[in-house]
Amino acid sequence: MPLVHKRLKAVVTTGAAAALCAGAIAAASPSQATPRSAIRDTHPSWASASARVSAAPVTTGTVNARVYLAGQNAAGLAAYATAVSTPSSADYGHYLSAAQVKAEFGPTSAQIAAVKAWLTGDGLTVTSVNDSVDGYVAVSGSVSAAARAFNVTFQNFKGPDKRTDRAPAETASAPASVASAVLTVSGLDTATHQMKPADTLPPPGPNYYVAPPCSTYYAQKIATSEPSAYGKKQPWTNCGYIPAQVRGAYGVAQSGMTGRGQTVAIVDAYASPTMQSDANEFAKVVGDKPFRAGQYQQYLPSTFTDTAADECDAPGWYGEETLDVEQVHGEAPDANVHFVAASSCTDPDLLSALAYIVDNHLASIVSDSWGEPADDSTTTAAYDQVFEVGAVEGIGFLFSSGDSGYESPAEDPGVSDQIQVDYPTSSPWVTSVGGTSLAIGKSKNYEFETSWGTLLDPLSSSGKSWEFTPPGVYPDYYDGSSGGGVSTAYKQPFYQRGVVPYSLATAVPEGTTTTPMRVVPDVSALADPSTGVLVGETSLLADGTTYGFALSRIGGTSVACPTFAGIEADAQQAAGHPLGFADPAIYQRFGTAAYHDVTDHPLGPGYLAEVRNNYTDPYTKTGPLVTYLRTLGIDGEGAAALPAVKGYDDSTGVGSPRYYVQSFFR
Repeated sequence: MPLVHKRLKAVVTTGAAAALCAGAIAAASPSQATPRSAIRDTHPSWASASARVSAAPVTTGTVNARVYLAGQNAAGLAAYATAVSTPSSADYGHYLSAAQVKAEFGPTSAQIAAVKAWLTGDGLTVTSVNDSVDGYVAVSGSVSAAARAFNVTFQNFKGPDKRTDRAPAETASAPASVASAVLTVSGLDTATHQMKPADTLPPPGPNYYVAPPCSTYYAQKIATSEPSAYGKKQPWTNCGYIPAQVRGAYGVAQSGMTGRGQTVAIVDAYASPTMQSDANEFAKVVGDKPFRAGQYQQYLPSTFTDTAADECDAPGWYGEETLDVEQVHGEAPDANVHFVAASSCTDPDLLSALAYIVDNHLASIVSDSWGEPADDSTTTAAYDQVFEVGAVEGIGFLFSSGDSGYESPAEDPGVSDQIQVDYPTSSPWVTSVGGTSLAIGKSKNYEFETSWGTLLDPLSSSGKSWEFTPPGVYPDYYDGSSGGGVSTAYKQPFYQRGVVPYSLATAVPEGTTTTPMRVVPDVSALADPSTGVLVGETSLLADGTTYGFALSRIGGTSVACPTFAGIEADAQQAAGHPLGFADPAIYQRFGTAAYHDVTDHPLGPGYLAEVRNNYTDPYTKTGPLVTYLRTLGIDGEGAAALPAVKGYDDSTGVGSPRYYVQSFFR
């Protein structure tokens, strides 16, 4: 055993995992295939009897799969991740290097050899091996060989992508002699795109133009010519806040911190061909400093796949990357920013990008503005392992909580078939960042904030009233809301005890449970497009033929996550050390001046609203203008309601940053 922090030895040699460190696993051949052990997360929930297209088994085709490796002592990994992340622990901040983590918790050569022997013995071909702590054995072969190796029957089902997809009809398994080395398997179903030959990245998409009038700060302009709502004339929505306004509202400017000496990584699929020049141009436009030489770096895969609009829509990811980079740089202008591109939007490729950061310790903060309904994710065990390894190394992962509330089918038809939280944001090993509607005043000052949940109310044909006020949830006019809710997969993590009300932590979507569960989000920041931010990107301009740099307004928890990631870099600068997995420190500050306590009615009884004009075609700036009343602070209704109340709630978490950065001053 190599030299590591002295307290680590107490947690790395416990239980059966210690035997794996000391001895080899017997290689399994087809003749040794019984008894077997189930492999978690290998039977998709959507592959049910009611969704079966045909009872006939699928026997032709090819399977490309990754068998993720469990490594050594998973319990010890989780225990040490907890210890180094908890401020009250004697091990707090005693992080390990990537090499130390690999030596103590990574897969052994015996484990890898045993897994390879099992898979090749059943007719699969090993295409690559990753021996890192978050490693895997990749295999390819016929459907019949995969059915034999994993002891499953493949059938066709109506998949979550509304197509006919192949999937195992039952949970996959591994020979008991090798099962302890196997974490999970991806690639057994075809609901996510399979790897293809490398594609050429397409050009950027069109720009979304903001229609006038709009305000540069909250309530600068009032819609006096439009109908009243809730007893008064409402303000025009803002044109898009700039980073300096957000720095003022969330206490960053007052702290004097700029993220100097810190590094934030950003993970998205693909890579905008004009990212650094766009970020520098945007900084100049809004009065900030562009990146200095070497401050921004990109890490790109050798190939990109699944780039088409009906696959992963690469140009859509360009905009996400641009927003993420500009927001992190805006809130931490002196922090280094490392962009790590996944080769596609599929789970295995995004997971590889995250693992690359951990294996090479590229940053101490990682911003991720993507996710999916929890029941669609089939690689949660592998993701969680990467997050735990990150915690042990002093790397904190932040994820957007989602833009569809509690993922109610009534509010976002066709995306989710049940009320549920998103993933990876619901992992207990990440910081889940929810969204708010934020009012920033003339002096870059914080005025008020409420939960993000917006309903559109169109102007009536007479132009003298709004069609639907008072508000109700009308699916056709629902315009997104902050993700949140109670997980059914993860028990309540230690840092939420005593902060998240028991009545909330036991209120799972299908009723109640006696076991407190993980609740999201953890913290929040501005997200509502009505109070959104400005973003600048090279795009197809309004003439439809030329490309150029253009500004737009954008919202979503894709704003909130990189905003908080930048603020986290400022907090690390204030602390003088990496915060790593920050949830324990975040909850430790609950109820203090570190946060604004965000509620649904911050100004008293009654609804908040703004008025907004849209172009009929916002991509070409063509009219006539379409006018909406936008009612704020309604995050779902009925069983999917996420009310923002005093204290912790599953719409805004512990709140938004107030003196968060200052709370880390030494």
